[in-house]
Amino acid sequence: MKFEELKLKEEVAKAISDFGFSETTSIQARVIPPALEGRDVIGEAPTGSGKTLAFAIPIAEKIKRDAGVQALVVTPTRELALQVSEVIAKTTRYLRIRVATVYGGVAIEPQIRELRSAGVVVGTPGRLLDHLRRGTLKLGKVKILVLDEADRMLDMGFIEDVQRIIRHTPRERQTLLFSATIPPEIKRLASRFMRSYLHIRNVEEDKPEIEECFIEVREGEKFQLLQALLEAEKPESAIIFCNTKIVASIVAANLAKHGMSVAAIHGDLSQAKRERVMNSFRAEKLRILVATDVAARGIDIPAVSHIFNYDIPDNGDDYTHRIGRTARGGAKGKAFCLLSPSHHDNMRRVHSAFPHIERREFDAELSRYPALDYRLGRLLPRKGRRSFSRSFPRRRGGRDKKRR
Repeated sequence: MKFEELKLKEEVAKAISDFGFSETTSIQARVIPPALEGRDVIGEAPTGSGKTLAFAIPIAEKIKRDAGVQALVVTPTRELALQVSEVIAKTTRYLRIRVATVYGGVAIEPQIRELRSAGVVVGTPGRLLDHLRRGTLKLGKVKILVLDEADRMLDMGFIEDVQRIIRHTPRERQTLLFSATIPPEIKRLASRFMRSYLHIRNVEEDKPEIEECFIEVREGEKFQLLQALLEAEKPESAIIFCNTKIVASIVAANLAKHGMSVAAIHGDLSQAKRERVMNSFRAEKLRILVATDVAARGIDIPAVSHIFNYDIPDNGDDYTHRIGRTARGGAKGKAFCLLSPSHHDNMRRVHSAFPHIERREFDAELSRYPALDYRLGRLLPRKGRRSFSRSFPRRRGGRDKKRR
């Protein structure tokens, strides 16, 4: 479907043209028309299929300038909130509607000033509740409520907060819910807060073209396998996923020590640091990002060619969101799982959901690559060092014995 067939406002159509888009993606073609009619919609489609614009357009079409907060978008992470705000701001630019972004970890006063003139608010649950308690955010005029990456909010324990936020909005609102996966718990939430909703599931043409495999490796050689794969694949841009902040920091420090253009991103970093890392990655000043799952949502970088699961995620939903960072915008991508014995249970759960992930042999002399140096954990902040010492206790004997 062409965007001109949607008969959008002149200002919105001009903004879409500025994006360089002439035709909708599959999920946009299915979601936007019923959303414009005022229907409640659940949009379930793979990451990178255009879900953000699928709700940005109905928001732009339905709200008015200088009429208070009429649209609210709730996201699980700061990075995703910033990304969504940017898309909505570009979509509403010719309507001159102000978009306020609110999230924790930064000063609240500038957000309070933004909220005074905002027509759209995008935010994370904790900071939204903070503004509601302070009285600096009023949701009584909200026409459209959007829950983005709703399954992640369930995983992160935000559902009760989201319910509190929803209760501040009018009953006669329109609700749009989006994610790459919609587990039963989210459907139960939808049945409570949505009216006769239309569930639009992901379709075959939306599926990204990703080559997926797992490679078995001994525990002590996993970092060496990672280096061998990076050397063999020569990715233009890659994200390496780890299950914990500590491992992400250690892996990034080791790769940097051996001359790679790399940085880590996880929840212990300040917002300013996270933004600097992400801006460097988007500007291609960094080639490799080592991340925890906090970064699996909200990274919109078309050029990511490779995903490396250094640790196997706990479930298929997290795996979906990780590999969804590649093969965006019609490009092809590759996703590798480095399977060590300690993660066999995780891999069984992931593989049961995605049986097409194939086992692959990788022939390389791993001994010629440097092993992981856990001592680089000393580069972590104090909080991380304490966790590091619990996770990787010192060996008995030698100098450590003298210290005791």
